[in-house]
Formats: sequence, C-alpha cells, structure tokens
Amino acid sequence: MTFFYNYPLLSIFLVGVVLVFLACEIGWRLGRRRESQGVGGNVAALEQSLLGVVALMIGFSFLMALTRFEMRRESVLNEANAIGTTALRARLLPEPYRTESLKLLREYVQMRVDYIPSGKSMVELPAAVNRSNQIQEGLWQQVKALSAKDNNVVPTGLYIQTLNDMIDNQGKRLSALRNQIPEEVLISLFAVAAISCGFAGYASRLDPLRTRLPAAITAALVCAVIFIILDLDAPSTGLIKIDQQSMIDTAASLSAFTD
Repeated sequence: MTFFYNYPLLSIFLVGVVLVFLACEIGWRLGRRRESQGVGGNVAALEQSLLGVVALMIGFSFLMALTRFEMRRESVLNEANAIGTTALRARLLPEPYRTESLKLLREYVQMRVDYIPSGKSMVELPAAVNRSNQIQEGLWQQVKALSAKDNNVVPTGLYIQTLNDMIDNQGKRLSALRNQIPEEVLISLFAVAAISCGFAGYASRLDPLRTRLPAAITAALVCAVIFIILDLDAPSTGLIKIDQQSMIDTAASLSAFTD
C-alpha cells in the first residue's frame, strides 16, 4: 500500500483540491501586480505548455490506474473459475477425500464472499489470507496422501493441476491488489497540476479580457480527473468497485453441490 491509501480517499482528494485552488489563487494575486503590462507571448506559450504537461501526466496516470483496475477485476474472475474447476474435479475423488476437500473449498470461497460487505480488500485482511493458506495446505496434504495410495492417476492428476492453479490465482490476486500507482507519480501529478493551475491564474490576471472563471474551471476539471485516477487505483476504498459477482456465483454453485 502507498502512503495515499492509508487515509480516506475523499480526504486525499479534498487536500488536493485545496492545494490546486490555492495555487490558482496565488497565481491570480501575483498576476495583479503586473496586470498593467498585459500578457506577453512567452507567458501565454508557457501557460499552454504547462497545461499540456498536465494533460500528458493525467493521461499517463489514468492509463496506469485503468490497467491495474482491469488486472484486479480479471484476477477475481480467474480465481473464481479456478475454485469452481477445483471443486468440480474434487467430486471425482474417492471418499473420504471428496467430502473433506469440498468442505474446505466451500469455506475457502465463502471467505472471499463474506468480506465483500466490509469494504476492504483481501490484502487488508491478514487473518483471511492466513486462513486461506491453511486451507490450501490442508487440501494439498489430502491430495498428497491420496496420490500415495491411489492408482487412479487421471482424476487425481487433474485435481492436482487445478489445485495448483487455484493456489497460483490467489497469489496473482493479492499481487494485483498490492500493485498500485507509485506514490511518486501521484505526488508529481498533484505538484504539476498545482503549478500549472497557479500559472493559469497568473496568466488570467494579466489578460484584461479574461476573468478568474476559466482558471477555476480548469482547476476543477483537473481535480475531478485526478479523483477518478485515485478512485480507480484504490482497491477497496474508492467509489468504483471491482465486480465480485463471479465469486458469489461460485460460492452459490459449491453450496448446491450434493457431493
């Protein structure tokens, strides 16, 4: 987790809004001292260049956040599919391994459904991760004992393959949850946005035909897009949530198994 997500997302956004609008106001007040001289070509060109840099950084950051969001959403689907396939192949195992494996798999998937209302991601729940690891070890020990005495290689081999996939998919999902935009990029984005909006306020004050409104609108739009970037990059605290329906459906299908 980066520093930004140790605090509520709305608080981070509001602090960023204050900084950007404060920079805009400071630029406006500094421009008041030179408004009689008019806007030079260099000032106008520099304003456009800075806003172009902001647009570039926003586009770059948005792409990073969107890519990570898609990875997290895909990891939920892949893990749900892996759990479902493992449960289906567990039904091919002889007793008592079939019943015990399905029992552990039901608990395994139900854990992933139970924490959804908490508003936290799995990576923020060490107890859930530890219990998942214990269940994985329990499943592995069962299939290890079965493979040592069962000559029916095909069902056991298929089950071992999907069990490995299920374990791997948990690691991929946890990795996707931890993979966030580096905080240095977010700090740079806020800094460049504040400087650019401050300079926009400065240039607006120098031009007698311009008012404070365009600079304020620019600052507001920049802040809104930054908020979307932060929201996409927040695995659990944002308004944009990862769809967990595939995991819910998998838990329901396992509950309906008659073993």
